[in-house]
Amino acid sequence: MRILQAAITVLTALAGAGAFAQLAAVPHPSIPFQPRYYVAYRSTTPPLLDGRLDEGDWAKAQWTEDFVDIEGSARPTPRFRTRAKMLWDDDYLYFAVEMEEPDLWATLTERDSVIFQDNDIELFIDPEGSTHRYMELEINQHGTAWDLLLTKPYRDGERVAYTGWDMHGVKIGRQLHGTLNQPGDRDQGWTVEVAVPWRALRESYGEVLRPLAGDQWRLNFSRVEWQTTSRDGSYRKLTDAATGKALAEDNWVWSPQGVINMHYPEMWGVVQFSAHPVGGPRDAVRVAPALAAKWALREVYYAQRSYFTKHRRFARNYQQLGLQQAAVAGYVWPPRIEATTRQFTARLAGRSGNPDLRIEQDGLLQSGE
Repeated sequence: MRILQAAITVLTALAGAGAFAQLAAVPHPSIPFQPRYYVAYRSTTPPLLDGRLDEGDWAKAQWTEDFVDIEGSARPTPRFRTRAKMLWDDDYLYFAVEMEEPDLWATLTERDSVIFQDNDIELFIDPEGSTHRYMELEINQHGTAWDLLLTKPYRDGERVAYTGWDMHGVKIGRQLHGTLNQPGDRDQGWTVEVAVPWRALRESYGEVLRPLAGDQWRLNFSRVEWQTTSRDGSYRKLTDAATGKALAEDNWVWSPQGVINMHYPEMWGVVQFSAHPVGGPRDAVRVAPALAAKWALREVYYAQRSYFTKHRRFARNYQQLGLQQAAVAGYVWPPRIEATTRQFTARLAGRSGNPDLRIEQDGLLQSGE
């Protein structure tokens, strides 16, 4: 996506500007904090990963809501429908995505190419909900994959993306409903099935990190869609007449970000893992008090980064930030802030069994003191 290219360019330009560049203000999402939820049920039989979603456990799994523009409802409804399903078992997280598409095309066939230069579907996973140490997987209509490990969002530091990292053992299946790279006909769309092995998380967490029933992980999907035309028997991206550059791509997502940037893990959706087999008893969505508390600390992070840009130091108390956040249920309010010129920590003490939480200047959000 263009935000990735822009972020790399900005970070490169600022590399010589010292520590101050890493502490600059970051855009605040333009929408309320209302992440979408999905309950993932257990698979009884592993999917065949052939791109067919009308068979086996997929036929029993519910669809997510239709994807929306990355910025939310203020932007137009996507031109083509996109929706997803999820399942899990002891070995894998399974996801499937169905995408309407009248013109199937893809150019990239080498793994770890910059896949978003084609139309693609992307998965982002943050198991801890810390916004650090998360994974990204991009897939185009050839079934070509690009997997990345990110130590933190681009806004929070240099050398954050490791493209040499592989999601070992990932399995990908797809089905094209139409003809690939053949302008002049009208296609129906494409589907993708993916099995992400829990053991693939070992490299970033030092252990095989798999969910327990009832756990909630932060996750999101993004679909990149370019506007195209056909010339000389092939597809080409539409360009701006003034600049000659390709028109900006559309970004359609499951849970909206409120900013044209998928690398805001705090805005991703919530996947709740059920102990029940798909098609069996249904679980109610559980809204954990810690989620609202984490968002309250994230507001402190945004405010502190803006405060630093103006004052070249961090605020030493909540009042200096001018925030109007009300008390958070299950937590001692306001947060306790400790700050130096270039560092800060904001802490929330939990009540009634809720975990203590803290956030720091690089956006890392953790439990415990």
